[in-house]
Order: sequence, then C-alpha cells, then structure tokens
Amino acid sequence: MRQILSFIALLGLIQINTAYSQSLVGDTPTRATSDDGRYISWKEHIIDDPTQSGVPFNGSDGLVMADLDRDGYEDIVSVHESDSEYDSAEYNPGFVAPPAGHVRIAFGSNDPDSWTNITLAEGTDAPAPEDAAIADINTDGYLDIVVAAELSHLIYLQNPGRTARTAEWPRLILPMTQGRGSYIRVFAADFDGDGIPEITAPNKGAQRPGPPDYARSTPIELYQLTGEALASDGWRQIELGRYSIPQNAEPVDIDSDGDLDIVIGTRGEARLAFFENPGDGSLQFIEHAIGINGARMAGFNLEYIDLNGDDRLDIVGAAGRNLSWIEQPATIDDAWNAFTIGSFFPDSMTGMEVADIDNDGDMDLMAGSYSRGPRTGDGDVDKDDALGRLGWFENPGDAKSDWTRHDISRRKRGMFDEFIARDLDNDGDMDFIATRGNSAPYDGVFWLEQVRTNSPVAAFQAARSEESEEMPLP
Repeated sequence: MRQILSFIALLGLIQINTAYSQSLVGDTPTRATSDDGRYISWKEHIIDDPTQSGVPFNGSDGLVMADLDRDGYEDIVSVHESDSEYDSAEYNPGFVAPPAGHVRIAFGSNDPDSWTNITLAEGTDAPAPEDAAIADINTDGYLDIVVAAELSHLIYLQNPGRTARTAEWPRLILPMTQGRGSYIRVFAADFDGDGIPEITAPNKGAQRPGPPDYARSTPIELYQLTGEALASDGWRQIELGRYSIPQNAEPVDIDSDGDLDIVIGTRGEARLAFFENPGDGSLQFIEHAIGINGARMAGFNLEYIDLNGDDRLDIVGAAGRNLSWIEQPATIDDAWNAFTIGSFFPDSMTGMEVADIDNDGDMDLMAGSYSRGPRTGDGDVDKDDALGRLGWFENPGDAKSDWTRHDISRRKRGMFDEFIARDLDNDGDMDFIATRGNSAPYDGVFWLEQVRTNSPVAAFQAARSEESEEMPLP
C-alpha cells in the first residue's frame, strides 16, 4: 500500500511539473523574490516603436544612453536595421531603392513614460545600422554619436548643441570606411589620454557572412581624430589586427592598470583576445590571447565584472548555448577558467546586462534571446524552436555555484539585442531599457519596470494587447 501511495504522490508531482512547464511563461506566477521577501515581476513600457511613431523602422539592435541635450535627463540612441528579410548583402548603390535603416533618439524627461522621439539619420546615411557610440568627439561640451552600419561604413553625427532636438546634426561618413565591408560594433574612448576620444570598430566583412568570408580576415580598426571632425582628412586609421568575422572591439581596463585596453571577439575563430594599452600615448597596442579553459566565446556581447571578489575583472558572455563567465587569472596570460551561469536552450543568448536585481548585494544578470523564426509574422514555430525569451539569472553569492534562472516572457518572435540597467522610476529597484528586433511591427525600444508585490503575480505584463504569441517553456 505504501508503494502505491508513493507512486500516486509521484504521479501527482509529475502532473504538477508538467502543467507548470506547459503554462505560458509570461502568465506563470513569479517565483523570484527580492532581498526583503517581496515577489519580483516585470511590466513592459513602450518607448519607441513604428506603430506609435509612424516611422517604418524595424530590426532594432544597438542601444546607448547619455544626456545629449544637457537638460539633466538621459536620452536614448537606438539603431534599427529596417531590413526584415536581412538580405541587403546584395545591395548595390545603383539600385533605384536606397538601403533602409534608421537611427533614432528618444529624448528623456522626468516621466519614464514620456519621451520625445526623432529620426536622426536614415537611408544611405545609415544602411542597416547595427550599433552606436556616444562621446564628445569635437570637445565642445556636447556629446556626439558614431554609428556602425552593416552595409557600408561608420558615420559621425555632430551634436548641434542646444538645438539638438530640432536641428539637423552635421555629419561625416568616415571616407576610409565607406563601402569597405560591414561594421557591426562601434565604441568611443580616450585611449591616449589627450582628452579626445578615439573610435574602435570591427569590420566583419559582410552583413551575412558565408563560407568564403570565414576563410578570409577582415580588420579591427581604431580611428584617431587628427584634424576637424567633419573634415574628410581629419581622421587617421590604425589597423589593430585581422580576424575571421571580428565582432567586438570594446574599451575596458581589463588589466586594471589605469588605462583602457581593447577586448575583441571573433565569430569565425570563436575566441577572445585583448589589446593592451601601453599607457604612453603612442596607441601602439600589444595583443594578448585570452585562452579559455572549458568554453569557447565569440564575444559579440560581453560584460565585465569582478564576480569572485579577487579585484580582477572577469568576463561574462555567451559560450555556445550557455551564458558563462570566465575568471581572470592572477597572471593575465594564463588560462581563464570558465563557469556556467545558465541557459535558455533551445533559445540562444544575445543581449545581457549585469545589475543587482534583487537588492541582495551581488550582481545578477538580465538576458535576452534571438528568435530564429520569421521576422514579420509568428510563422510555423513551436515551443521547441529557438524563440524570443526574456529572463534573469540570480547570483547565488558564490558565482561558481548554481545560479537560479527566472523566466519573464517567451514569445514566438523577438531578438533582445541590448539591455541597459537604470532605476527609471526612482523607486529603489533596478529596471532595464532594451531593444527588440525580429518582431515587426513590434520592434523598437522598451523598458521593463521591476514590480514588487507581497504575493506572486504573473511574471510579465505586456505593453500591447496584440502581440507575438506567448509560449511555454520547451
């Protein structure tokens, strides 16, 4: 009898777990709690999308924030490929139809639900823009913007100052980048200490690299301002190295010596490296491999944080279908040991951001995936396909132990490419600004409000009544 009762109890537990796994992720009562014992859920707010704006953009990718108009509120620069078929590798300037693409600014206010959205650049200025960087390039006290376009070039957009919201921004396509390949990331930082930022960018060679592209090397470059920022001869190009499908060139003081180095990642070689800044103003960087024990990283999106408390920066990134972190060794040229944080399998890992989500004093990770179905309709996909997911990973305190995954939403469509952590509503907990692509007409910029309640509620409140279909876990 005891065995029969045990079997019935086990069957009931299986049924409960099965029902839980089949419930829609966004509708599932949250299990996540904050340090004060309240339950954590998330409410979506739209900042900019094609329906509200009337501008036909989609394919939202990069996202950066800063106070562009100096009114005391941070603004958002977002880039949108506006290329639903992702077939612009065949673009030819002789075609009648120009390439699509939009660079947008959402000017902030004291209300996180009130934004003034404008289009800063589009079309041939920004063909399939993938990323943006913000810095005061011309040192006039106003922050400028540099955009990386997958179909051609880097473009510098100069802030006009107090009329930033209404005036056209003067611009220059850096001539040494025009028509040379596919720029996927861009960053700006002062590497030589002269007070003028330099620009770093990887050129992956083609918007949609095929087998021939993996077999050749394309450059990661640094651009130094040597004259007028809007003058074609005002820039110097420095090649750092050549790789198979390079896709990152990020400024970070990885060796903690007080100057900014450059961490790179390559898709074709599935590896990381860094260029050490000599610190003498020469820009004669020294390349170091980042050898990883236990994983391979291509380094498209990376985060840098000391997770083990040894005062050295570790690196967080996608490693295959896992989200992992690698531990910086005491001697930086030794192997970096890899530790798994978690997985969204069969969904991929795309965007990520570190922040103390539950206010317990350690850093957690918000993450998003990249759906692989159609971009303009839900299509014939099911729960076992790679879909668009939002979720976060709770730090156990010892980062080498098991992290807890908290799923927020899982939809048939969505590419969550970039997250920025901000307490937008000033209520003491961390919110996130993000972009969403692969979801036309639902692409654009949104923010996730962290909501805390005394009892469990649904994990996710969508902003739209009509949406891509919410799905259960696989």
